[in-house]
Amino acid sequence: MRQTRDFLRSLGLPGADPSDLPSSGKRFPDGAQYRVEIPSVEGPEALAAVLAEADRRGVPVHRVSQGSGGLLLTAGELAAMAAAGAAADVEVSLFARPLAGWDTGAAALAPGGAGLATQARGTEQLVHVLEDIRRATEAGIRSVLVTDIGVLSVAGRMRTAGELPPELIFKVSVQMGCANPASIRLVEQLGADTYNVPTDLSLAQLAAVRAAVDIPIDLYVEAPDDLGGFVRHFEIAEIVRVAAPVYLKFGLRNAPNIYPSGTHLTATAVALGRERVRRAEIGLELLRRYYPDAVGSGRRPAGLAVPAPPGDAPASPAPPATPPVAAVEGAPGALS
Repeated sequence: MRQTRDFLRSLGLPGADPSDLPSSGKRFPDGAQYRVEIPSVEGPEALAAVLAEADRRGVPVHRVSQGSGGLLLTAGELAAMAAAGAAADVEVSLFARPLAGWDTGAAALAPGGAGLATQARGTEQLVHVLEDIRRATEAGIRSVLVTDIGVLSVAGRMRTAGELPPELIFKVSVQMGCANPASIRLVEQLGADTYNVPTDLSLAQLAAVRAAVDIPIDLYVEAPDDLGGFVRHFEIAEIVRVAAPVYLKFGLRNAPNIYPSGTHLTATAVALGRERVRRAEIGLELLRRYYPDAVGSGRRPAGLAVPAPPGDAPASPAPPATPPVAAVEGAPGALS
């Protein structure tokens, strides 16, 4: 296998998943190693609950993401989410839909068709997804989740051409499925600004991806059941050390899938959002215990795609990164 490994290295890719788990020297623009994301925040009520719970628990939330898409939000709801994110200095990332899984085609529903469900089907659906992105940005949203390579490629060109805001962030969903350094680097080259890796990548595999790409890695510290249901809280310190810059995503195991969401599920979405913040509190406690020198972002750090509702005043300058988190009394040394 030496020739193949050498060829990978000639391309600037790792020749193997590094078993020595090197520390990442890469950082967010503000110098931080990690940020916190709360996923599946479905609508204004859930967003308000997440922000209130984060404030109550002292949990820093830098980004919230949503899976039902701008498609299923009214204009008023889009405006409300953009306004709430702007007021809290939190990035709001909305899924770009519709995709094949919600379309009239049957292949995405076949036993072997799961991988097709998150792809844009035909030119018309490609147009629909791009229009969903355009509609979200007109309401002030500056971060969208994409799963289809064609959508990413065209939307990236639209951003360059001025058809979409230049500060728009393309957050690639875990459902795109790329799982190795070569494929994720290709997605980065197509315009991805942050990439959600599969939930089960080992620390060595994460280190290999980090060596190949510069964009932030998004990783579920706790994954929903339909994405594996893994609870990786005791790995959080090593994840930050190896994968920085990384968005720590706190999903929720043993929770219902509420996509597509709506007012009939508001109470459930609110309850799930609050519990995800509680899970984040647990994860960050363990990060302080096992990696007390880890640096997290402060409020509204550089590079965060906070919404820009129409008519809003320019944002104030970003504050410096949060200093290293304090060690917990009696805790073992960093990365023990």
